[in-house]
Amino acid sequence: MSEQPKRTELAELGEFGLIDRISDRFKNNNASTLKGIGDDAAIVKTGDQVMLVSTDMLMEGIHFDLSYMPLQHLGYKAVAVNVSDIAAMNGIPTQITVNIGLSNRFSLEAIDALYEGIRMACENYKVDLVGGDTTSSASGLVISVTAIGEADPEKVSLRSGAKKGDIVCTTGDLAGAYIGLQVLEREKQVFKANPGMQPNLGPYDYIVKRQLKPEARMDIIHELRELNIVPTSMIDISDGLASELFHLCKQSGLGAKIYEDKLPIDTLTYNTAVEFQLDPITCALNGGEDYELLFTIGQEDFEKLKNHMDIHFIGYMTDAKEGRHLITKNSNAVELKAQGWKHF
Repeated sequence: MSEQPKRTELAELGEFGLIDRISDRFKNNNASTLKGIGDDAAIVKTGDQVMLVSTDMLMEGIHFDLSYMPLQHLGYKAVAVNVSDIAAMNGIPTQITVNIGLSNRFSLEAIDALYEGIRMACENYKVDLVGGDTTSSASGLVISVTAIGEADPEKVSLRSGAKKGDIVCTTGDLAGAYIGLQVLEREKQVFKANPGMQPNLGPYDYIVKRQLKPEARMDIIHELRELNIVPTSMIDISDGLASELFHLCKQSGLGAKIYEDKLPIDTLTYNTAVEFQLDPITCALNGGEDYELLFTIGQEDFEKLKNHMDIHFIGYMTDAKEGRHLITKNSNAVELKAQGWKHF
């Protein structure tokens, strides 16, 4: 009998191992491709400016649950998460394309609601819907958005540009989207057990919104431009703070120290995590879907940002040999682990 061909499970590689495996097999053939796979967006030379291109796919049952995700919010979120990738390159989004796969269980009114959310996001982020494709789907609703943006080639922020001593910054607050998801899942289970019960989301409005309708932090990108600050490296927080920090460390060839007492966690997020018997710090490190910006700045730019109400200084970059650590409130150094969203 002939030997069976080896079968390797995707879980053995994980999402980023799979991406590395794919990218290692391709080379760029065009001089205009300045950056391909491996950052928040690809970079293509188009004259004095560079074009940024990023794409994301959202699949029903994996990335969203229509039992509690309104279609209008879903349309908005699908655009926002792609705009966030352009923001993470220090760019300005200009156009999007939208591809959808759907079954006949969706009415015309349902699709209108989805595209109303897309329209609202386009208005908010000042981007144009310029194309897309529609097809049938046998496995629920699928949405794939491609975002196109532009940037000054001298001001693009890559994941690989951090330097030793750079300050690690994050915008907004963390873990809200993850804890909001826990609330939604709990209320779904309550409803399934007793359809007569109405969901009790009022006390959790802020964190539920963080899950259902996140915002790309284009406001911060515009403010950094006004202050003439170019982050030395940047990424958006989609898979969890620890995971994203690992990307910056790996691609910049550095280590990092971040401080527990510097992590920004909203009071409602903190208290609700405790209610669910979850550690708020672990949720902040590994929750994901906050779509805040994680970036590094040179020490010389600290004075310009030190009083900013929505930018938090959580640590600094170190030599790679020092590793990646969380410094606890008791001054203990705990090795960070990336335990965020796993796709396989």
